[in-house]
Amino acid sequence: MKTPRDVSGAELIQALRVLGYQRMRQEGSHVRLTTRLDGEYHLTIPNHVPLRVGTFRSILKLAAAHHGLSVEELLIRLSF
Repeated sequence: MKTPRDVSGAELIQALRVLGYQRMRQEGSHVRLTTRLDGEYHLTIPNHVPLRVGTFRSILKLAAAHHGLSVEELLIRLSF
């Protein structure tokens, strides 16, 4: 599955709510998200429009690894 293009940080933050991520704080243009699903885990998302593809893919890999999913399964769960 190809990595979607033109995804903004705000869209990714909204999509990650499916996995229990909540906004904890924001410093400048970076938002810190935390989930307690499958153990406590934190992600920092740059709130840029659009996210760079490499940055987006790195965030997906981190979230997928924490939840025991492949990147493709995560993309399906997030409806991308």
